[in-house]
Amino acid sequence: MPFYGRAGKQLDKMVEYMRLSEEDWFVTNTVKCHPPENRKPKVHEIECCKPFLTAQIALLNPKLIILLGNTAERSYCPKRKLEWGVPVELDGRIVLKLYHPAALIYTASKIEVQRAFIDKNRELWQ
Repeated sequence: MPFYGRAGKQLDKMVEYMRLSEEDWFVTNTVKCHPPENRKPKVHEIECCKPFLTAQIALLNPKLIILLGNTAERSYCPKRKLEWGVPVELDGRIVLKLYHPAALIYTASKIEVQRAFIDKNRELWQ
C-alpha cells in the first residue's frame, strides 16, 4: 500500500484539495517493497524496482506525473533536479514535483506552500 496512516490521510486531504475524483488518479511507489525501519530506499533498491515502475507508467500512460518528494524525483529522473511546484516536460509527459505527504505532517508550514503549488498548476489536471 503506497500511503497509509497519517501520510495516507494527508494524501487524501491533498487529493480532495486538488478536486480529483477517485478515477482521476493513481498512486504507486518507486520501490515495491517497504525498506526496513522506514528508511529511504537505497539506489540499488530503486534500480531493481525501476522496470516495474516503468511498466506501470507505460500501461497507465498518464499525461501528468506528480512526484511526491525527493525519493520519487530521484527514481523518476535521477539526473535532473526539479523545482518544487514547477511543471516540466520529460519524455513527453508533464512532471510536477510536490511535497511528500509526510513532509506536510512534520512541517505544517509547508501545507500552505503545497496548496499554492496546487492552485498555480490546477490547469494541468482539470
